Amino acid sequence: MGPEGARVSYLCQALDLVKNLGLILFVSAVGFIAGPKFFANFKRNFKSYVLLGAVIILAGGLTAVGCLYLGRLLEGGSADFDPDKLSAMIAGLLSGALTSTPAFSTALDTVRKVSPEFESVVSVGYAIAYLFGVIGVVLFVQLMPKISRADMAEERKKLAEISSSEGKKAPENPFLLDDFGIAPFALASAIGLLLGKIEFCGFFSLGSTGGCLLASLVMGHFGRIGKISLMPKNSTLKVFRELGLVLFLIGAGISGGMDFVEHFKLIYFVYGAIMTVVPLVLGYLFAKYVLKLPLLNKLGSITGGMTSTPALGTLIHVAGTEDVAAAYAATYPVALIAVVFVSQLLILCF
Repeated sequence: MGPEGARVSYLCQALDLVKNLGLILFVSAVGFIAGPKFFANFKRNFKSYVLLGAVIILAGGLTAVGCLYLGRLLEGGSADFDPDKLSAMIAGLLSGALTSTPAFSTALDTVRKVSPEFESVVSVGYAIAYLFGVIGVVLFVQLMPKISRADMAEERKKLAEISSSEGKKAPENPFLLDDFGIAPFALASAIGLLLGKIEFCGFFSLGSTGGCLLASLVMGHFGRIGKISLMPKNSTLKVFRELGLVLFLIGAGISGGMDFVEHFKLIYFVYGAIMTVVPLVLGYLFAKYVLKLPLLNKLGSITGGMTSTPALGTLIHVAGTEDVAAAYAATYPVALIAVVFVSQLLILCF
């Protein structure tokens, strides 16, 4: 590797570090904020969250299969066409369209085992679809309240009514590990990173995002151990949440932008956009007409179902309440597990 290649390699590593640090800060903060209400909310609406998460990922998977067969129809006559290469591309596009790092990682591992020569193709697909995957969901959660002419004060009231009996009272005179709660935040992040490395069934893991979310949810739910407080200050959580989102967008935006410009093809961009829009719209319609969820609960659940961290940050500002984080946190694990399996099936079965 020459000097130029080494610089690019170091830059990519630095951007990955920035992106992952941002994810850890953001997701851990969200888990602590949602924790006091999450478990009661999840128990109360378990079927809705599972169904919505499954519908969104199933719609994305079926859309990916449709794009795969369309691609074979359009490209099948060319001399350099390889169906395995197209499958790797579609798997990468799906993980990017749903902004799912665990699905991307699983797709890479699967291709590495069955068609190692196409490992880089997965990365290209992920980069091409990722930008629209982020922007599409962010725009959706901003536009839907305006399109539906929602009264946001009334919608916040409905969301508060759902969550009103789910909060937990703060412990009286707790012992603080530090004034700002950085110590319990760091503890949750460390536990989450360890949880994320545990593999189930030999291939599935929560990853750093899922592990940190789970650890912070549990610590936020219980709030303390004996008289020791496990809750960071609310102001600390807000700072980490906003800082994490900024770092994540910087890391993901720069690295994704470089790959996007280098490998962009219009047809692949179209496939990725379709894989974002179809599950997004179908998930919204399912939540509205079948599950009959309130608007903010719908949008919060959809950001979790689409595994979209930036969209949750946007939705919190649009909604004017952090209660939407509980719906995100409830649907996210279902979508996380489902999209990992779907991305692997795309490569192995198609």
